[in-house]
Amino acid sequence: MITIDDVERAASTIAGRVHRTPLFFSHTLGVWFKAELFQKTGSFKVRGALNKITSLTAEERARGVATVSAGNAGQAVAWAARAESVDALICTWQSADALKVAAMRGYGATVDMDADGPTSAFDRLHEVLAESGRTLVHPFDDPLVIAGQGTVGLEILEHGPVPDVVLAGCGGGGLISGIAVAVKARNPNARVIAVEPEGSAALHAALEAGHPVPVTPQTAADALTAPFVGEHCLEICRELGVESVLVSEEELADAFRWLYARTKLACELGAAAGTAALVSGKVQAEPGQTVVSVVSGGNVAAKQAAAILAGQ
Repeated sequence: MITIDDVERAASTIAGRVHRTPLFFSHTLGVWFKAELFQKTGSFKVRGALNKITSLTAEERARGVATVSAGNAGQAVAWAARAESVDALICTWQSADALKVAAMRGYGATVDMDADGPTSAFDRLHEVLAESGRTLVHPFDDPLVIAGQGTVGLEILEHGPVPDVVLAGCGGGGLISGIAVAVKARNPNARVIAVEPEGSAALHAALEAGHPVPVTPQTAADALTAPFVGEHCLEICRELGVESVLVSEEELADAFRWLYARTKLACELGAAAGTAALVSGKVQAEPGQTVVSVVSGGNVAAKQAAAILAGQ
């Protein structure tokens, strides 16, 4: 399991190359928001991607890297690879968000869209790795990636009061497990809560089963559509007592609208997951507790945003 030392090393590695995103306080909800939608490429994913790619040997760099992604991890790997002069290939699927695909290509990556969904995209990734010899930059289940994502937790600790409750959306588990390592090192009694869509609950299913299990994601929150939770992520979440809360599609949409109206944070649907658990009342803090909700990304298509805001 990774430690706080790993997260602090990651922070040193990426310092000055990614943004230190702000914390905003909402008096209406009584909650701090960690605004990762203002991060480079529009999500927290660049932290882990850069930490991983900077660790590669010269031989690995020469072979290039590959990952699988609905969009945010792909953009992050493409950006980090370009920054490190490494060739990148991203496996996604045919129905992936067109704007995210365009952004991956804009950062210089080759995009493979042969797969028809998240599960088959992982199968396609394994084919690509075997054929090309590229190095895998896993979107969530790699110790260096998890440590990089954990720097979100370090910044929360550095910029504001020590939190009693931290919430973040969860797909494959890289962000929430990294945050747990950082926050629990400072406050072992803190509640760290992974919030997942009811239709894409890979961590929830794994915590119940005691091991990763395949799921078929069915949610409009494309950033939270991992078809399984990572083994490293699950180990950390079980060891540190990370909680799992499920929210409905309507609760996600309500939180998306709430964030837009009350905080002016134009996030993507999956980034509203932590806030959805709070606005819906599924997570309630005790009086006087410090609560932080991570708004993890802002890569939302204008058409989808307009439809959600219009209540469609």
